[in-house]
Amino acid sequence: MNNPSFDYKAAWATITQAFPILQSPPSLPESDFETVPFEAVNTIKLLNLAEQIQGLVITRMEERLRKDIVPQFWSHFKKTDHDSATFREFHDAVKFLYYNYMKLDLIMNKLIVLREASNVAKPVYNHACLHEALKLIVKAVLLSQLPVDQQWLILSFYEKALKRQDCEEESYGNEQCCGCLQEQYVCQCVEMFQETNKKLGKMALLEPLVGQSLTDLIYNYIQAHIQKICKDSFDTSHLESLEKWLQSVIISWLKKIYYYDCANRSERFINEFDQKLISYLYNAYTKIRIDQLFNIIIEYPDSLPALEDLRLCLPKTDLKPHLTKTLQKAMETRLLHPGVSTSDVLTAYVATIRSLRILDPCGLLLETITQPIHRYLRSREDTIRCVVSSLTEEGPNDLAEELVRGEAVQVDENTPVDDGVEDWETWTPDPVDGVTSKTSGLPRTSDIISMLVNVYGSKELFVNEYRTLLADRLLSQYSCDTEKEIRYLELLKLRFGDSQLHYCEVMLKDIADSKRINQHIKQDLNYSEDDIPMSAMIVSAQFWPPFKDEKLELHKRLAKQMEKYTSAFETLKGSRTLCWKTHLGIVDLEIELADRSLSLSVSPVHATILMHFQDHKSWSLDALSKVMHVPSTILRRKLSFWQSHGVITEREPDVFHLQEEQENKENNLQDDIVVEDYESESAMASAQDQREEELQTFWSYILGMLMNLDTLPLERIHQMLKMFAFQGPTIECNIQELKVFLDRKVREHQLIYSNGLYRLPK
Repeated sequence: MNNPSFDYKAAWATITQAFPILQSPPSLPESDFETVPFEAVNTIKLLNLAEQIQGLVITRMEERLRKDIVPQFWSHFKKTDHDSATFREFHDAVKFLYYNYMKLDLIMNKLIVLREASNVAKPVYNHACLHEALKLIVKAVLLSQLPVDQQWLILSFYEKALKRQDCEEESYGNEQCCGCLQEQYVCQCVEMFQETNKKLGKMALLEPLVGQSLTDLIYNYIQAHIQKICKDSFDTSHLESLEKWLQSVIISWLKKIYYYDCANRSERFINEFDQKLISYLYNAYTKIRIDQLFNIIIEYPDSLPALEDLRLCLPKTDLKPHLTKTLQKAMETRLLHPGVSTSDVLTAYVATIRSLRILDPCGLLLETITQPIHRYLRSREDTIRCVVSSLTEEGPNDLAEELVRGEAVQVDENTPVDDGVEDWETWTPDPVDGVTSKTSGLPRTSDIISMLVNVYGSKELFVNEYRTLLADRLLSQYSCDTEKEIRYLELLKLRFGDSQLHYCEVMLKDIADSKRINQHIKQDLNYSEDDIPMSAMIVSAQFWPPFKDEKLELHKRLAKQMEKYTSAFETLKGSRTLCWKTHLGIVDLEIELADRSLSLSVSPVHATILMHFQDHKSWSLDALSKVMHVPSTILRRKLSFWQSHGVITEREPDVFHLQEEQENKENNLQDDIVVEDYESESAMASAQDQREEELQTFWSYILGMLMNLDTLPLERIHQMLKMFAFQGPTIECNIQELKVFLDRKVREHQLIYSNGLYRLPK
């Protein structure tokens, strides 16, 4: 339009009166009653400036937001030391923003009238509705000036509201608000909370402004709540109560917030959020229980509820690899080191087996986690002895209970096991996250004793160790409870078979036969005991483990009594005689001294020492060593036993005297006191000594082979030994051990090794 008579200044005045934001300085409408004068609309239509005026108004609105409204809004987010004021501070900030938003929305109402009158249909920022465009503009300007540390005020506001919701659930009817700590009838927290969310929802700022803060707050709150109720609490199941708490506190609270969010008020949105939070709850609870799993295992069976919870959570999470890694690390850090005794390691191992059976019945998790324990148990020399001792000791004991329970796996070791043949229709493969290394090679079983045997891969180790321990017990006291030992033996037969334990049956039979023979000999009128009563334990040497080999020349009175006993035995048994082990046995002594008397149970070497001092009250170490045929170093250690009882004293170096009266009366033992000799030394040969003796037995076979065949390679010698020498209750010699033995013979010049062949020297 180009009309010189047209008053453009008056037209612009009319337009700016309708849209005060175009004035200089710009201003916002103050009430809803302001309307767009028809004169302004007609003027704009006449000038055909509807789109231009619309664009100019929106630009001025953006400028007002960018320079004035939004900076004032963010100014409320400056950190303060007054934590109690943060709740109201955020409420006031949102109230200020909403007040100005509504003024801008009034301008949008006028623009809508203008667009309808001028037939303008072009969308604003891809929104046909100007109210939605305004929401977009406010959100864009607001987030473009987002401060770095703005989240603290939002978190503080919603954290107080969430705590109030939680407190209401825990203590219904509490008179004091958990958020502002004021009396309920004075508190305005609920009204302020609802008002703030309603205004944010109307501005479509609820999710963009507080969504991430809400998520972080809820996750942290759930984590803290789980930590609080699960700390060192393993005897109670918490899953059901946690799910109930999540619904009644968190989800209910979120629904109150998002009820005002017009864009996301649908039920589907709440349900999706609900599923995410439940998933997070399970993950958080599972991780906390996994971190506590070592303690849970140690406290089994009291911790069974916690294990049941973890069993239910694992299929709903993807945390089995995390469980495996965490538990193995905890085992290595807290269990598998020299500071923990072997018996404690075994106790923890049994608890681990029982606990992991609950978490993973298929056994893959157990197989993976226990591999480091297997390696560590194999590295300890006393493992087998501890296992066998635990199996046969009295009192509360995990392994003894397993033995009595009798759940042996009656499967031939050479027969492959086909799991689940009967239920092939319901067979499912092992889960991928539970697959272990193929080098494990251990048959999967739930039987604890069988698993311990499988650690070593051989029953003979356990049977031989039991045989040695049984021999120690039988020899340590003449009145051994053979009925109890027979009961244990029958239980072990269920595990290891009759043939493996035949030698132990003979040993127990020897005890019964010895008691009967002793009774017959004592009833013989030609046998007399004088002042030295004697009972012998007569054993079948080929069925017992090797005895410790020590030299000892008994006192002549003891030797004479043994000769009488031997003669009586020969008379009773005809062609059979006795070969005495003079260093083994128990001697009961009644010692009468000038100022006291003692009753002691000692070894033959201790009794022999005292009998020699009965003959001569003073002995030098060398003289006594020659008489007893005992090395002086060992004899000195034996003499120290009598020194500790104040019977013998060393008044000068290597010269010992019988002490009839104690010099220090304060330390005297009471008269007739009974003192037992609890020496821990075993009567049986050590495992190393036994092994050396077995290898020497193999040596006689090897000599015969080489004398007949001249030269043989290592593999051929090993095969022939397997055919002829590896018989009876012995451990098969592997090829590496045989090579070490033969190489030692080469160094001793008893063999010659050349071109991979062994031969005897000429």
